[in-house]
Amino acid sequence: MGLFAIADLHFGFSVNKPMSIFGANWEGHSERIIENWQQEVGKEDTVLIPGDISWAMKEEDAAADLQVIQGLPGRKIFIEGNHDYWWKSASRLERTFEGMRFLKNDCDLYESLYICGSRGWLCPNDSRFTAQDQKLYEREQIRLRLSLDSAMRKGAEEILLMMHFPPTNDRQENSAFLEIIREYPIRQVVYGHLHGKPSHESGIKGERDGIVYHLVSADYLDFCPKRLI
Repeated sequence: MGLFAIADLHFGFSVNKPMSIFGANWEGHSERIIENWQQEVGKEDTVLIPGDISWAMKEEDAAADLQVIQGLPGRKIFIEGNHDYWWKSASRLERTFEGMRFLKNDCDLYESLYICGSRGWLCPNDSRFTAQDQKLYEREQIRLRLSLDSAMRKGAEEILLMMHFPPTNDRQENSAFLEIIREYPIRQVVYGHLHGKPSHESGIKGERDGIVYHLVSADYLDFCPKRLI
């Protein structure tokens, strides 16, 4: 059973939101993701989707995108991205979409590996950070700990963390998120949010302090899920 990750699907089957306005490489991105997913992922595999799932504003509109994802091979584990305005109730989504897990302040299990997740936010000293971001930055630290603590209460010895935002600013400086990550038995971190080559280059990648960081934005992966295990 393999473990894969891909963020920023930005599906929009019920809304008119062509992603090609963000660059020619996004032309037909939904179809490319679906085709690559079907080729790479088996029905016994698990796919992590760290946010920005659908352009829909309401849950009933996001249903078209979620149904497409539900029909793809593998078990799916999601966290919320900054554009997932339709995400209101994780428990209701799980009742509606069988075989899909929507993490919110809790965790899941892949074999012996605990999967935790939180959206995260822009970090201080990022070129886009403003005073208005500070409150969300602090709130997301609380939510991150809630998810991680839920795994620790269950006896987690190894954790894979999903975030939507990168856990550092665009200078890759230390942050409260990195400090929290180092407190727990986290071995890998997957995140998305960053689009385009300059942003991709600003994201933390590879091993740092014994933890491996993966940027899994769809366009960075050329719209193909990345195998982690």
